[in-house]
Amino acid sequence: MSVLSVRASRIVQLLLLLQTRGRLTAAQLAAELEVSVRTVYRDVDALHAAGVPLYGEAGHAGGYQLVEGYRTRLTGLTENEADSLFLTGLPGPARELGLGAEVAAARLKLTAALPPELRDRATRIQQRFHLDAPNWYAEPDDTPALAAAADAVWRERRVHIRYHRWRAPTEVTRTVDPYGLVLKAGRWYLVAASKRISTYRVSQISELTVLDEEFQRPPGFDLAAYWASYLADFAARRHVDTATVRVSPELREHLLDAVEPSVHRAVEDTASEPDEDGWVTATVPIEKMDHAHRLFLGFGADVEVLAPAELRERISASVAALARTYSPG
Repeated sequence: MSVLSVRASRIVQLLLLLQTRGRLTAAQLAAELEVSVRTVYRDVDALHAAGVPLYGEAGHAGGYQLVEGYRTRLTGLTENEADSLFLTGLPGPARELGLGAEVAAARLKLTAALPPELRDRATRIQQRFHLDAPNWYAEPDDTPALAAAADAVWRERRVHIRYHRWRAPTEVTRTVDPYGLVLKAGRWYLVAASKRISTYRVSQISELTVLDEEFQRPPGFDLAAYWASYLADFAARRHVDTATVRVSPELREHLLDAVEPSVHRAVEDTASEPDEDGWVTATVPIEKMDHAHRLFLGFGADVEVLAPAELRERISASVAALARTYSPG
């Protein structure tokens, strides 16, 4: 984009900001447009020269304002801004995809096009509701390949990737057709096909090269439907066994915040009648033995594993080791 077109776009944004928000100081405009106050002064002069009825007032309560009743019609969306509309409620992911500026401009143009009563309502909603996708207690993924992956998805270009996975061989290279990107709990996943459709965590892609080869998406492929099916299949494959456990009344009361929903549901669905101390016995799904060992050991004396025997023995051995570690002397 040339310097002139950048300035023209910025001046339009300045005009739309004044139209949608009313009086704004030069400092407020500079902060919104991410430019210096001096640049705002020059842009205001350019609007004056173009005949825009804009006036400024000095003093603490002053600022720039359009003459009452004036409305610009420069609210048409560019292609990139229109493409970004579905992300207007998720500014963080939009920035990660390289569409932050387009989302901001699209939102501003949509707001400017609304009649005053609906604009006020939209502003109130924006002030009262905010969407934040990532989980608590988790750093956002480092995804240097995301922008290139998004470009390949959009232009339907085949990509060559180097991917790190948990099972051997841990480093693989593949040429795939990228069908779509999914944001799940703050993490990006690439849905792509080679011999079959697979899911790749974008942060685990160490190299991604967009090729010149085009590909054809399968007719009727539904990204949302595929993702729902993938999640269901993932849950079925992940829970390979069950464990029988006794749960204290204190832990049961807070179990929803301590375990994933499937484990909590299993406790509630299979729980026995509480014994005289309030403990219940239940059957819950488990993943690998290592994962179950860490999970139940972390609950300390609030859980007793009854079966399988291997899991009970491993936890017993860990408790004995802890006792030796923390014994006095």
